[in-house]
Amino acid sequence: MSKLLALSLSIAVLGAVWAFLALGPLSGFVLVWAGFIAWGCFFHSGADEKALSKTIVGNAYGAVLAWIALLIIVHVPMPALGTVWPAVVVGVTVFFLVIVASVDLLSVVPANVYGYAATVAYSLHQGAGADGIGPLQRLTTASAANPLILLIVSMVFGAVFGYASAKLAGSLASKSSAPA
Repeated sequence: MSKLLALSLSIAVLGAVWAFLALGPLSGFVLVWAGFIAWGCFFHSGADEKALSKTIVGNAYGAVLAWIALLIIVHVPMPALGTVWPAVVVGVTVFFLVIVASVDLLSVVPANVYGYAATVAYSLHQGAGADGIGPLQRLTTASAANPLILLIVSMVFGAVFGYASAKLAGSLASKSSAPA
């Protein structure tokens, strides 16, 4: 079997498993879309053990910086500055997404950005839960309702599924190309 077909099959099967888990038994503890972002990040980072580490660390680092930015914006209001204040906070925190690129585990800047962007997107665009409380009010809770915890856990699962799909694809491609 070709490498492309093997990879397509492995991602299809494990993608279905991931979707089932994220939308079923792990619902509320992981986000299916965030896992797929990390999965893609793993592949564009090299699809090997180093890529797995860089994806997990970079995604988590970006999520932490976004969480810090959100905490500052929410808890240090500067109404006189209007939208300039959040823009400044974002500018300062995203500076730190890139400046760390000389550190090997943080050298994949897109991984850092994906973690940041996913955390901000979820926090700003997810509506309130049944209790009327939204993600911005849960930034300091010690639960899966905290955007930081939810996004990091989701992205770690996604990166691991990416790694598993790469290994499965390699196994499928090598078995089918072995001499008879």
